Amino acid sequence: MIRIHKEGIKSVLSCLVILIFFALLIFGIMGFSIASIILCSLLLILFLFVSYFFRDPDREIANSDPLDVLASADGKVVIIKEVEENEFLKSKALQVSVFMSVFNVHINYYPIDGEIVYYNYHPGNYMVAWHPKSSHENERTSIAINVNKSTILVRQIAGYIARRIVCYSEKGAKVTKGKQLGFIKFGSRLDIFLPIDSEILVKKGDKVKACQTILARLPK
Repeated sequence: MIRIHKEGIKSVLSCLVILIFFALLIFGIMGFSIASIILCSLLLILFLFVSYFFRDPDREIANSDPLDVLASADGKVVIIKEVEENEFLKSKALQVSVFMSVFNVHINYYPIDGEIVYYNYHPGNYMVAWHPKSSHENERTSIAINVNKSTILVRQIAGYIARRIVCYSEKGAKVTKGKQLGFIKFGSRLDIFLPIDSEILVKKGDKVKACQTILARLPK
């Protein structure tokens, strides 16, 4: 039994109503035929896909060092590079970006224990999420978390299809590794900006799993 995330309940119910409406309409016009069964089967597949997209699976948190940064999203590592982070960190940082396809779980999780010292929502464009410029031109949220002597920045980015970012963060809140940070609907990206002397433990092209894959280790 698939558990539906709270952010998807309205979408799943709407899809179900549409499915029932069109199924009744199809059978009313075409009767019980091979063509009507095929059309209704396609509608059912669409409903199952929407339900699957909004799934909320149980997620075990990997045993890790307090300075280990866990993946905040399921997906594929598409960027690992040194950048100048000018929004909040105002310094050089290591950027690790994970692209979420429509087949990935789209829940985002806090990658580390700490305190939120910055939160900001930015309206923007909707370029494809893997485009490098999407990090600072697309609709996005930015969350800075203080941990030990370091600060990391987590950025949710809406993609070409994704048109809604949900974020539960607020400045001053204490957060726990593995707790839900938010949700992005339909194809998107998540960036993490780390101190320049962090140890990166993944490589470009790796598939990662939120709360279980260790992306990096912060400096002591």
